[in-house]
Amino acid sequence: MLTAKQHELLLFINRRLEESGISPSFEEMKDALDLKSKSGVHRLISALEERGFIRRLANRARALEVVKMPENVGSKGAEAVAKVTTAPTSQPAPANDVIEIPLHGKIAAGVPIEALESDRSLPVPAALLGPGDHYALEVSGDSMIEAGIFDGDFALVKKADTARDGDIVVALVNDEEATLKYLYHDGGRIRLDPANGAYDPQVYEGSQVKVQGKLAGLLRRYH
Repeated sequence: MLTAKQHELLLFINRRLEESGISPSFEEMKDALDLKSKSGVHRLISALEERGFIRRLANRARALEVVKMPENVGSKGAEAVAKVTTAPTSQPAPANDVIEIPLHGKIAAGVPIEALESDRSLPVPAALLGPGDHYALEVSGDSMIEAGIFDGDFALVKKADTARDGDIVVALVNDEEATLKYLYHDGGRIRLDPANGAYDPQVYEGSQVKVQGKLAGLLRRYH
């Protein structure tokens, strides 16, 4: 089962690969599907990957390869049943492996992550991201330096609302302050641990903390 938008995006990617051997950029896909943001493209890409229609290739930028194509998909309705055929193996290989994810700026006190909107995006090597929706935040402060996370780094965050003990998460406390910390469950409470001996752990009731995502990777720029 593919939605109309998933089917439209798959056809667009396949056509571009056949024409040039290079998959379209997220900006081109957003414009082609008349979407409002690149995060919508990322969700469609993840859905197609999970269903086995496309895959991402390591060590290549814009790492999208069409694995199979649907046949006889109707043009009307939100969803249609597709008969699957394997994509031709003779199409040119994609030439790069960079994808773009939303860049929401620095972790902002008082603003839930979902409320942060930005037209900016960050190009990220696909090998750093697995399936799922991701966004990027610029790290501010030194509370996680012993985990190798420094001020000015870009945190690559996979959207999630749950986490296991020891995960590094973006946590929203009291619907007021977002922070990047280790998460641990302690009975009915949640402990947020820094990775810097100069800071103390923070302990909250479970209802005070909402997980906004889990750290998936880091990007660092050297000047």
